Amino acid sequence: MQEIKRKPTRDGAGEAMRDLGKSNKDVVVLSADLTDSTRAGWFKKEFPDRFISFGVAEQDMIGTAAGLALSGKIPFACTFGIFASGRAWDQIRVSVAYMNLNVKIVGTHGGISVGEDGATHQALDEIALMRILPNMTVVVPCDAVEAYKATMQAASVQGPVYLRLGRTFAPVITKESDPFEIGKAILYRDGKDVTIIACGHSVYEAKKASEALEKEGVSARVIDLHTPKPLDGDIILKAARETGAFVTVEEHSVFGGMGSAVSEFISQNHPVPMRMLGIKNEFGESGSPLELLKRFHLTTEDVIGAVREVLKAKKRKK
Repeated sequence: MQEIKRKPTRDGAGEAMRDLGKSNKDVVVLSADLTDSTRAGWFKKEFPDRFISFGVAEQDMIGTAAGLALSGKIPFACTFGIFASGRAWDQIRVSVAYMNLNVKIVGTHGGISVGEDGATHQALDEIALMRILPNMTVVVPCDAVEAYKATMQAASVQGPVYLRLGRTFAPVITKESDPFEIGKAILYRDGKDVTIIACGHSVYEAKKASEALEKEGVSARVIDLHTPKPLDGDIILKAARETGAFVTVEEHSVFGGMGSAVSEFISQNHPVPMRMLGIKNEFGESGSPLELLKRFHLTTEDVIGAVREVLKAKKRKK
């Protein structure tokens, strides 16, 4: 069996910001102290005159990013997702989203796979906090290749964008040649019995679950919903009509995240039995990424279990 390449999604974004600096003189990068951790340092090394470090001052960083956007620049404001969404939410809401400014927020260290940093640094609710803001686009790449494409495209999206990135060495499951478009979900694997919808690192668990289920005679469709907002309603509606059952999986709270976005849409358009895997009304914990995936029931085996449950519900519905 060929060994799977692993690379943090934050690395894909860091490479893209650096390359954007080469191709677009209006791109500037801002950092709130965590320059190395967010990979903003890769841009700083080549374009020091277009880089600003604010120290531990996330609110100042977002305010400055808004000002730079008003002057025609394309600022990428980088910090941990938990700090961007928590400490600077008011500035993002009023100075960026309300003004519909061209600010790109790079939130790294999302989800429980941050690992040993623990609850204070694990962003488990920022998809919800960003998704509820008018004008905001929210993107959660599944691997480093997709993160590169998402970051490159974010520079061309008019208005604010939140990029949710991870720290762990996640499996690279897409190719550079694969099509990618912000706002257009990807049919990663076809199937007719049930649909597994995932974002971020959870797409890999969904993929493995689908492969294992196939051996049991269950045909599981896998959708990479890398953009929770704006939601690709077409692919979701088609999946609901054709498979009749959903499982969503994400490294995020079950309240307000990607699964909630799917549920909100499907309940009003084509209701089907559904199970949502995510963090259930808890804070995170310290531990290795694998330990935490098991602790919060987000492993391949948990996805398979949820599929079995929803298939039973689908059968009862008939």
